[in-house]
Amino acid sequence: MNTMQADREKIVVARLSVISNSLLIAAKLSIGLMMGSVSIISEAAHSGVDLLAAIIAFVSVRKSGKPADREHPFGHGKIENISGSVEAVLILLAAGWIIYEAVRRLIDPRPIDAVGWGVGVMLFSCFVNILVSRRLFRVGEKTDSVALKADAWHLMTDVYTSAGVMAGLFIIWIAETAMPGRHFHWIDPLAAIAVAILIMHAAWRLTVQSAGDLLDAHLPSGERTIIQGLIASKYPDVHGYHKLKTRKAGSIRFIEFHMLVEPGMSVEESHRITDDIARMISERLPNATVTIHVEPCDGRCDEECLETCMLPEGERIRARRGEDRRNM
Repeated sequence: MNTMQADREKIVVARLSVISNSLLIAAKLSIGLMMGSVSIISEAAHSGVDLLAAIIAFVSVRKSGKPADREHPFGHGKIENISGSVEAVLILLAAGWIIYEAVRRLIDPRPIDAVGWGVGVMLFSCFVNILVSRRLFRVGEKTDSVALKADAWHLMTDVYTSAGVMAGLFIIWIAETAMPGRHFHWIDPLAAIAVAILIMHAAWRLTVQSAGDLLDAHLPSGERTIIQGLIASKYPDVHGYHKLKTRKAGSIRFIEFHMLVEPGMSVEESHRITDDIARMISERLPNATVTIHVEPCDGRCDEECLETCMLPEGERIRARRGEDRRNM
């Protein structure tokens, strides 16, 4: 899939999330107000946050797909990371509001009517969000979109919380049917508090993922192992490497390192090797920008160089002794 196709698919699925969340807000809010259920109203608020997050994701995937320009030579990928961080803050605010309303309802409990409608709207919400979140996850993984994966996690959280609210309402329904005259309204705000706790957990996960890339954290260890293995596959042309630095902006990976080769190697040959390594890395890690600085391996090995040296152990030892002699 080329970049233009990926951007188009990201925009289509982000628009689908906006439409589905708008539908669920209307359904949950109308049923929640009719029943007087704080847990369903809190779920409507949760869907409202999801809608805002979906709108942010929709805008971010459109902007992040813009190519690099004079003012943004590294591209616009971090727009998606900013989007994810903003979404995490919105989730935390929604969770705080839900807990506040639930505690109020625990202090001042109110009867809940037409519980069956509440169970029905929560079941409908679960079904819609499972379908949309799966689509978001699939496209997000295929295009490595932080914004779409964050939006998918929002909707999956909504699936779990809707299921929890549905279970609480179902328990109220069964209990009050089996024991007429007794009330179990306190289950509803407790379910809302459980919703809020799950929402805060999702916000924390999203914050760690989005903020890490904003702070230029290195790529995951698995991806760095792939890079190191591909460099090592070019031995004996490549004697070693050091100063490996990696980071990510949206779906774009930036990788740079110093590569050590024979001092007498021609510029043409060293250029061919760097092209081969960059191509192999890009094939394994899509959207990778690889920068390689070539250095001659002249035997002057410091500790940093020795850690990633690919020469046989005996040559490494001799190289180090040579360095020791020069320092005497």
